[in-house]
Amino acid sequence: MGAHSRQEIEQAFARYQEVAAACASSGDWSAWSELFTEDATYVEHFFGRFQGRRQIHDWISSTMSAYPNRLMAPFPVQWHVVDEDRGWVVCCVANVMEDPGDGGDYRAVNWTLLKYAGGGQWHYEEDIYNPGEFQAMVQAWAEARERSGRPAGQA
Repeated sequence: MGAHSRQEIEQAFARYQEVAAACASSGDWSAWSELFTEDATYVEHFFGRFQGRRQIHDWISSTMSAYPNRLMAPFPVQWHVVDEDRGWVVCCVANVMEDPGDGGDYRAVNWTLLKYAGGGQWHYEEDIYNPGEFQAMVQAWAEARERSGRPAGQA
């Protein structure tokens, strides 16, 4: 048995999802960043490694305010697994773009590893995905926006 109960980890993960959705809607990622310990590590295979809550906050705020990321819908989790012994959560997250005007579904998934620190906070996150799949999805989405009369870069 791990240092934290499955129930505590599940509750922290539910909170993580709720806060992420609220931050994606508001554009303010402060509350999401607070879900990480001061010394947390965040590994994002395209953007790099971020050490500490401040770096995580600065990265997520700038990344999610830029086009096209700011036009992603909240990030629904398609499934998750809890490893209670390790205090880990592995999940599949859908990155869903807003409707470009054609009613299409433009999404790509990533697998996330979260390591729980206790007290509702995480000390590690790693996002694993295929950048080529994301690029192809965003390209198709941008082309659909153009066809719908909504030029790239505009909300």
